[in-house]
Amino acid sequence: MQPPLIDPFARAISYLRISVTDRCDFRCAYCMTEHMTFLPKADLLTLEELDRLCSAFITMGVEKLRITGGEPLVRKGILTFFEAMARHLQSGALKELTLTTNGSQLRKYARDLAAVGVKRINVSVDTLDDAKFAEITRWGRLSQVLDGIAAAKEAGLQVKINAVALKGFNESELFRLTEWCARDGHDLTFIEVMPMGDMGEAQRLDQYWPLKELRAELATRFTLVDLPDRTGGPARYVRLAETGQRIGFITPLTHNFCESCNRVRLTCTGELYMCLGQEDVADLRAPLRASADDTALHQAIRAAIARKPKGHDFDYSRQAVKGQMTRHMSHTGG
Repeated sequence: MQPPLIDPFARAISYLRISVTDRCDFRCAYCMTEHMTFLPKADLLTLEELDRLCSAFITMGVEKLRITGGEPLVRKGILTFFEAMARHLQSGALKELTLTTNGSQLRKYARDLAAVGVKRINVSVDTLDDAKFAEITRWGRLSQVLDGIAAAKEAGLQVKINAVALKGFNESELFRLTEWCARDGHDLTFIEVMPMGDMGEAQRLDQYWPLKELRAELATRFTLVDLPDRTGGPARYVRLAETGQRIGFITPLTHNFCESCNRVRLTCTGELYMCLGQEDVADLRAPLRASADDTALHQAIRAAIARKPKGHDFDYSRQAVKGQMTRHMSHTGG
């Protein structure tokens, strides 16, 4: 094992979120345009390169791996990557292997995911109305996702539902979503949309529904008990006394999780983001492809972690982050 990854503020980096593809079989209105231009496949890391990168982080103390996309389960051969990561679960070096998914492929993969050691997954469901689901995802079918969630439960996976709070879209479904999750035993996390102007035809400013308003509405029907649960991330949790279920709230603009931030994010092209709200990025693909030996890769990872900032500062005027932040937050995990 390598010495652990410690950033300049004495935070141990133990959580890696890794995108395995930019492709998705949905086109969620707050996430991407309907006619996306995806990266050339040669730019993407191969599954073997993803294995090498993740394994390097694991030797340096990363204990939790969250697989994201795009939609991770549409990547060809993705199960072989999960099978490769299972060896780190078996050795005890990796404590948790999990993923965030839109649920469309779960009927196909749930049993295999459980077999390699995945225990929990996050599934994005913003509405339980068939027509509205088709509208917000453009290409998605709610029945397919609900069937996928059922397959996950059958396979023994614990499901957490992520719902992006959208004013004028799913406001009226607050209690329906909450009660559905209570009935089926799912944790539920609401995610605040970033108020950053428009994204294609989706008007971000019009959709902005502050979670403090959502929480206040929730409190008209339920007794909210604050929980001390911390995952090193942005979520804050309550328990509903009447149902016993746990509800999370993720507000991307908040700074109150930075001091305990234990995570970094790797893109499918090998770019490492040390902070969600900063543009500083490190290229890990170049040292990865330059040599079969991992020495230079380890040095590049440590040099990147040495640049991890103390906290973030979102600036809506930065064109580079437009259209990206809600996608990253909706792929966040607990």
